[in-house]
Amino acid sequence: MSADGLDGEVLRSLVREVLADLLPPAQPVSPAPRQEGPVFTPRDGVREVETVSLRTDAELAAFVSRLLHLFENPRHRADLRAGRLRFRLAAGGAAGSARPAHRIEQGAVTEAAVRAAAKEGARLVLGRRAVLTPLARDRARAAGVEIEKER
Repeated sequence: MSADGLDGEVLRSLVREVLADLLPPAQPVSPAPRQEGPVFTPRDGVREVETVSLRTDAELAAFVSRLLHLFENPRHRADLRAGRLRFRLAAGGAAGSARPAHRIEQGAVTEAAVRAAAKEGARLVLGRRAVLTPLARDRARAAGVEIEKER
């Protein structure tokens, strides 16, 4: 307990929660699946392992942005250099996807199209003239359907 009645670790935890609420998310929108491999523990000197997905240019940009943000803080910079903060590539992190693709060239991509793709375990590839509706985007997140927008 500190002088004002709060434990230092509890206070740090509260500050982390507040910062997480205030700062923009640096992680990709789609959750990254866990990758098999060695589990690092504090005994190994590893404090935290983040799983990152680098399947698209947007995910790569988000990862670089996350690294830059971490390097602004001297403590995080020291953790990165010392190997106490490590990154693990998400399963399927290579470019492309093994999932079959439903291609939509133009028009509105609706919730029904997302439902059909989810039922078949496919991803959606949207052409330049295709527009994803907000309800379809929400359904895709909930169902775990990958959406790739061509540029």
